[in-house]
Amino acid sequence: MGSTTAPEMRALPLACLTLLLLHRSPGAGAQVVQGFKLHQPQDKVSVTAGETLTLNCTTYGDGPIGPVKWLKGWGSKNETIYDQTVTFPRVMRTEVRSGTDFTIHIRDVHPEDAGTYYCVKFQKSVHGVSVFQHGNGTEVSVYAKPSSPTVSGPGSRAGPGQSVPFTCTSGGFFPREIAVKWLKDGAQISAQQPQVTPGQTKSSYDVSSTVSVTLQEGDVRSQLECEVHHRTLPAPLRGRFRLSRALRVPPSVQVVADPPSPVEVNKTVNFTCHVKGFYPGDVAVAWLENGMEMSAGSTPPPTETPRGLFELRSLVEVQATEEKNGSVFTCRVVHDAQGPVNGTSTLRIAAPAKDGLGDRSQTDNDVSILSSPGLWLGILLEKGLLGGFLFFLFQRGRA
Repeated sequence: MGSTTAPEMRALPLACLTLLLLHRSPGAGAQVVQGFKLHQPQDKVSVTAGETLTLNCTTYGDGPIGPVKWLKGWGSKNETIYDQTVTFPRVMRTEVRSGTDFTIHIRDVHPEDAGTYYCVKFQKSVHGVSVFQHGNGTEVSVYAKPSSPTVSGPGSRAGPGQSVPFTCTSGGFFPREIAVKWLKDGAQISAQQPQVTPGQTKSSYDVSSTVSVTLQEGDVRSQLECEVHHRTLPAPLRGRFRLSRALRVPPSVQVVADPPSPVEVNKTVNFTCHVKGFYPGDVAVAWLENGMEMSAGSTPPPTETPRGLFELRSLVEVQATEEKNGSVFTCRVVHDAQGPVNGTSTLRIAAPAKDGLGDRSQTDNDVSILSSPGLWLGILLEKGLLGGFLFFLFQRGRA
């Protein structure tokens, strides 16, 4: 054999370069080197949180000595999801003893499991373990159901006619699209556009929706409802809030005297305080006489009306002495730690007896006696007898 010519010497490096390019150039979802092929067919996969995720990977042909692993992410921040030599709680291979099928199952998928997964063939050498081939990656989206909505109201109670805000929150869902509806006693009401923000994980979202409601006295038995609609839900989730938790209805207070003034002296008068139409039932009643607190005994607890409001009656007895004429009796009601509401009544006593009244009565009695016919007959008889006796004496003296 002769020496190698110049063209043959140039052809040798060219052939080596071609083999090198074949060694490094991947095909669609795979890399082929010297007959070895790694196949990761899935480009995108969607799964619902709580379900099982399946990631497919197979190899063909002979490859170098080294393990096959699954990685989440690429580069310095990748995370090993499966390794032939390590046990992972939620991850298992479909075919544990297969040397070509490296398909894995991830149980009980979480929203944070979303990301891009790579099936990777490593090779061992005297320099250590290095990447030999890898798939193009499978992008995993985790469909997560929203949490049960929570409805919160104002920090303090408000009265009828006041507009108060209510907020509905839910979180941990994917994908981002979500709808929120508000209902009052089953009828839909208008609300602000819901606000969707990133959740606690990169692949989840949270939502917040606010509605303003003008409270009414009849809302004691009303209910506010928040409905959350999401593609992962077979039926909407609901959060509820009873408006009675946000409502305060102040009482009306009226004091009634029995019997009404004016009354006879030393008569017993019952003052009744009627406290009506209030909510909630937290109330305290005190009695005052001319601004000074008086003892009134215990007050019975309030009773609930068919409308859901409360009412009560408080009674105090007063002896109508002359000293109490003109006294003001006040029923002071403190409802739900608010300012007092008062009702008042004034005691009036009928005009007492005067000194001249007895003389007039005596005169009236004398007049009544003088006007008697029997009395006048006696007087005339007496005068007649007296006149006859005097006449007899006169005639006898003349004789």
